[in-house]
Amino acid sequence: MTYAQIVRRFDALSGNLKGALTILVAAAGFAVMTVLIKIAGERLHVTQILLVRQVIMMVIVMPRVIRHFPGCLRTARMDLQIIRVFFALIAMLCGFTAVIHMPLADAVAIGFAKSFFVTIFAIFILHEVVGLRRWAAVAVGFIGVLVMMRPGTEGFDPISLLALIAAASAGLVMVIIRKLSMVDEPITILSYQAFLVAVCVAFPAAWYWQAPTTEEWLILIGVGVISYGAQMLNIYAYKWGEASVLASIDYVRLLYATLLGYLFFQTVPGPYTWIGSAVIIAASLYTVQRERQKQKTLARSPDGRGFTNI
Repeated sequence: MTYAQIVRRFDALSGNLKGALTILVAAAGFAVMTVLIKIAGERLHVTQILLVRQVIMMVIVMPRVIRHFPGCLRTARMDLQIIRVFFALIAMLCGFTAVIHMPLADAVAIGFAKSFFVTIFAIFILHEVVGLRRWAAVAVGFIGVLVMMRPGTEGFDPISLLALIAAASAGLVMVIIRKLSMVDEPITILSYQAFLVAVCVAFPAAWYWQAPTTEEWLILIGVGVISYGAQMLNIYAYKWGEASVLASIDYVRLLYATLLGYLFFQTVPGPYTWIGSAVIIAASLYTVQRERQKQKTLARSPDGRGFTNI
């Protein structure tokens, strides 16, 4: 079967099936990216990993930016662009650090709490009205987070707080992007994200810089390329398929992280991780379902997911 035939068969599929197949590949890409970040973080500083990732992504998007330059830099809300980049930087730094120092499955599972923070921030930024049932879903979701993190016990890992901060920051970024998308083009949002994050992280990365080995360079390049590819696949998946359908499939990322964590680092999630993850996923899916009924797309918007995945 030729490539053209494969493309035609894929195009003939329903939107939900195309989205489901695409998101399975995207989730695998994100899982592989976290493995590479964890391996690179054994010796290299997190800011160095993030800088190389951003530079690679800048190189990839540069042709698109050049085609729209200088119009891509015109923004109606420079204040929101700066705030968004600031919290995106926090989300990535905290998220990368959590991935490096925690079992993969734990870091990924806590990251799913992003949907609950989206609901909370949407109230203040987008003036969205949230009903009792969605508030209940948020409360249940955070109970799942507490089950996983176990604060006040011997099993509590302080690094898990960074994973939670990353989820909160990513949720805030998604809501700000929704606000920005009302006045700015996607290419403008992408341009500021690509360049300002790199500029902000360049100084600490230079301070902590260690010359990567050939193997580490390959890993860092892999992080950048796979990250961009997975984000683009994620965007297309949520444009082709219904968010309420794809959301449940996206959680396969936890299974990928569990499998890769065992294969590469010999870590297996404990019972608290599985119980907490089940509660978080159930509450997240309910939140997405309520958004579908209310004709909202905050927690699983294609644009938001494209800019906020670590």
